Amino acid sequence: MLASTALVLFMTPGLALFYGGMVRSKSVLNMMMMSLSAMGLIGVLWVLYGYSIAFGNDVGAGLLGNPFEAWGLKGLFVGSYTGDEVSYVLSADIPALVFVAFQATFAIITVALISGAVADRMKFGAWLLFAGLWATIVYFPVAHWVFAFSNDDAGVVGGWIANDLAAIDFAGGTAVHINAGVAALALAIVLGKRKGWPREPMRPHNLTLVMLGAGILWFGWFGFNAGSALGANGTAAFAMVNTIVATCAAMLGWLATERVRDGKATSLGAASGIVAGLVAITPSCASISPMGAILLGAIAGVVCALAVGLKFRFGYDDSLDVVGVHLVGGILGTVLIGFLADPGSPAGVAGLFYGGGVDQLWRQVVGALAVLLYSGILTFVIALIVKAIFGGKIRVSDEDEVTGIDESEHAETAYDFSSHRGLAGVAGTPRPDAATAGAQSVVAGKEG
Repeated sequence: MLASTALVLFMTPGLALFYGGMVRSKSVLNMMMMSLSAMGLIGVLWVLYGYSIAFGNDVGAGLLGNPFEAWGLKGLFVGSYTGDEVSYVLSADIPALVFVAFQATFAIITVALISGAVADRMKFGAWLLFAGLWATIVYFPVAHWVFAFSNDDAGVVGGWIANDLAAIDFAGGTAVHINAGVAALALAIVLGKRKGWPREPMRPHNLTLVMLGAGILWFGWFGFNAGSALGANGTAAFAMVNTIVATCAAMLGWLATERVRDGKATSLGAASGIVAGLVAITPSCASISPMGAILLGAIAGVVCALAVGLKFRFGYDDSLDVVGVHLVGGILGTVLIGFLADPGSPAGVAGLFYGGGVDQLWRQVVGALAVLLYSGILTFVIALIVKAIFGGKIRVSDEDEVTGIDESEHAETAYDFSSHRGLAGVAGTPRPDAATAGAQSVVAGKEG
């Protein structure tokens, strides 16, 4: 679990690289800062009250954990850590603090995912305020709905989706991907379109970073999915295999779609297909067979590749396709459990294709819709509140957007070539160093 926690935390720098490579060079630092700042802000909020809201004893109708029960993690670190009698608080079979840290990484990356929809134009201060409010009002309660399971022996009551509805979401298709995807859509609508979009081409400036980021995300996702088994066991192995094959199939599905539609299979498509497959298998990795995972991944690769074009049809500027990949992929992965759930899997539930009827299907649909509506509506309200606090100006000026948000918000640039230009343009041709000069002397001697 310690290793899985580190893997999931590593996903956020991976996301920063993935998103950073997809924007223009004048925005890469700001894009990466939005992910990294989520690590700092949400990590602190999680310890203060986030964990308590998400996993504290329910205070009513399965909607919210008690925010004061584990404020500052009180009561979770008491015990003896040394000596003959070692005892400390447990969560299932692992130390409670390990579970706290593991779930903190989920909260961090969920918030960071949203940033891809508002690239190039949102003020950094407004982003931080939005991120803190959104995590508090949306993510922490939704995590309680989905991840907080009741424990009758301990007298703990959890969230309504996990316990009353009994929808399956092993690692976060609803709480993470649908949640972040619809929030990205709402925030992008409030923020407005980038200057020049969609008339001007806004191509990725560094596809090498994109592919590196996608690889890191895949690597870290094993902690995300397999780690959600909360142990090194058969369920973790099952989830890991499904995470591999669904992602492979999704990448192939995305590339095939590009080849048929555009005539070329692209590196950006391969990277995007990887993420689409990871998103889709997240809720279902312990409930469908490996063959089902291949089918799910292939469907997600094709559908998400087509879904990224919806922003041009409907006119919302989702800069880095958070909606097309995370919202659509999250819905697919969550709902298709109702069809593909295999009774031989660790979840032990039969979907429609395995003779289970529509019982699990309607539960999956209700869970997905509940998170979509809650997050979408409240995100829209939160975005308007942040906009009002900032005097109606939560995006940088047109001039700063054209110049580059890196310079206007951070006084930095990712690629500084001025020193090289200065040597060539002001001081003339640089003097060769000693090694070069020596080599030239040798050549001159031979020529003589």
